[in-house]
Amino acid sequence: MRPEFDVVIAGGGVIGSSCAYHLKCTLKFSGSVLVVEPDSSYRTAASTRSASSIRLQFSTPVNIALSEYGFAFLRDAQALRQECGGVEHGLRVDLGLVRSTYLYLATANGRASLEARAAIQRAHSVPVSLHDPNELAKRYPWLHTADLAGGCDTAAGEGWFDGQALLASLRSAAQAGGAIYARDHAVGFERMPDGRIAAVQLAERGAVSCGFAVNAAGTRSSALAAAAGVDLPVRARKRNVFVFTCDTPLPACPLVIDPSGLWFRRDKDRFLCGPPTTPDPDVAPDDFDVDLHLFDESAWPTLAHRVPAFEAIRMTSAWAGHYDYNTFDQNAFIGPVPGIGNLLLASGFSGHGLQQAPGVGRGLAELIRFGCFQSIDLTPLSYARYLSNQPLRELNII
Repeated sequence: MRPEFDVVIAGGGVIGSSCAYHLKCTLKFSGSVLVVEPDSSYRTAASTRSASSIRLQFSTPVNIALSEYGFAFLRDAQALRQECGGVEHGLRVDLGLVRSTYLYLATANGRASLEARAAIQRAHSVPVSLHDPNELAKRYPWLHTADLAGGCDTAAGEGWFDGQALLASLRSAAQAGGAIYARDHAVGFERMPDGRIAAVQLAERGAVSCGFAVNAAGTRSSALAAAAGVDLPVRARKRNVFVFTCDTPLPACPLVIDPSGLWFRRDKDRFLCGPPTTPDPDVAPDDFDVDLHLFDESAWPTLAHRVPAFEAIRMTSAWAGHYDYNTFDQNAFIGPVPGIGNLLLASGFSGHGLQQAPGVGRGLAELIRFGCFQSIDLTPLSYARYLSNQPLRELNII
């Protein structure tokens, strides 16, 4: 008996919408696709509350490949617009891509690690450059470099963009291509005798039979996976973002990662920053209270030390968002669950989901359409590595 939907995607954020988009628009999948999303406003979505940046400076080759795909996707949005029937139904032309770079800074203790990661990146054609303190001072004259041993940036392929526009464009294009969005909440599964998923249980609609089920439920993905008997080590971790102004111009300011773990970047006429969270406890998926004390206690002193002009700044606003944090190795789980071949995971991105969404969505769509990855080999991100206790560590976590 034919299922009600060929594909049911639990989670209509940027990952789920990218999967639906690539199925219906890129691969011209003729089957039916249902995307289940409880909050059509996306008010608390990770995409909406992200700093929306993209980088190539990872330590894991598969993450480099995913961000290369993501950057090309953002860059070529106008051409991709034709995939869903032209101007009226395709992606928005302007996804707000700002071409810049990430600047990783290191003290003497971190210089060797910075060099090792740069070697990995160069081996995969990332145009990184290592700079000594004197070069950093010339390149970024507003930067305090006396306590630094080096820094690393890129010539191309990094920057930031409009994450909300990307999400909205993927969703609207997927719908134009025939994907159906339902405002509901996936709460469980019905299983066949052989262990495969027969149906996704929705809170309001009830059981919806499917050929494939995709768990792209973000911080709630572990609870949904548990309903299928799958232990998913993904937890909600809070990240605070502070917005501030500075009257002193900082020419060519990139996204800077201080050795302390704090990051900051410009955003038109203002700046965004995020201090490290130590300790970093699990939080409830609905806890979006901003830890305002972190600005005065942690962020501002570090900002003023690294950029003297930041001694005179004013915080204007703040928000909190979540990582779907993989406590096992800080890399995503992508693809089928061994023994449940029609249950696909797309979870545990640990802060990288927005920039990796185009490549991950394409990979999931290829699995469904062709039974294998074609554009990027995402098998290193298989859930099987967790079952065999073989972590794939990502060392450049922000």
